[in-house]
Amino acid sequence: MHLGARECREEEFRKFVASVANTPNVYLTLGGDLIDNGTRNGITNVFQATMPPHIQKREMSNILAPIRDRIVCLVPGNHEARSGKDADDCPLYDIACKLDLENLFREEFAIVKIQLGKTDYGNGIRTASKFRPTYTLVVSHGNGGGMLPGAAVNRGQRFGYIFDGCDLLVLGHTHVPYNIKYAKIKIDPHNNKVTEEYFKVLCATSWLEYGGYAARKGLTPAAFAEQTCVLSGKHKNIRITME
Repeated sequence: MHLGARECREEEFRKFVASVANTPNVYLTLGGDLIDNGTRNGITNVFQATMPPHIQKREMSNILAPIRDRIVCLVPGNHEARSGKDADDCPLYDIACKLDLENLFREEFAIVKIQLGKTDYGNGIRTASKFRPTYTLVVSHGNGGGMLPGAAVNRGQRFGYIFDGCDLLVLGHTHVPYNIKYAKIKIDPHNNKVTEEYFKVLCATSWLEYGGYAARKGLTPAAFAEQTCVLSGKHKNIRITME
């Protein structure tokens, strides 16, 4: 998001938050870089910021307040890390505290379990698990990636293979929105079975317009594309749409 940066899509982000507030059963994972957080030792030009970092925190907290009950995790990015290096402070943790969501804050990555459907204890019998699809998400800001999209995709794939049992890995950082499905072989020696398991990697969009140090460094513009993950409550399936 980079609130406070001259080139951010602040009004579009506000409209997006309003749409989340007005739509039932929509939840957010926050993967960092919610504010620009320009510091003296950071790569950004602090003189071009639209507001100082402490005001950025307040504004972002106010924007997110109406949907605080829709946030499932908060993980900082490299922009928040600027304060950690300079002053042992994390602006995103401060935002989480302001929203009374510090219990959902994680420093490196968050593992989120989502189970859909209802448990039926009628006649003392619990509904079979196949009617309660369970999803495991890993949320991380991501890092590196290089100038070309392929490098970012390769890094996301490698990171996804670290987490056995992950259904969806949500990343950011590279400003390249994409989603890809991968497979890996699972060996089950207890039941003498070999099966394929799948996981998806989603890289969230950037809410920045082209400009700033991206333009100065000759980096290519990143497409703006909102992505939505739809988790089925009838059977296990993740459908990702991109607009």
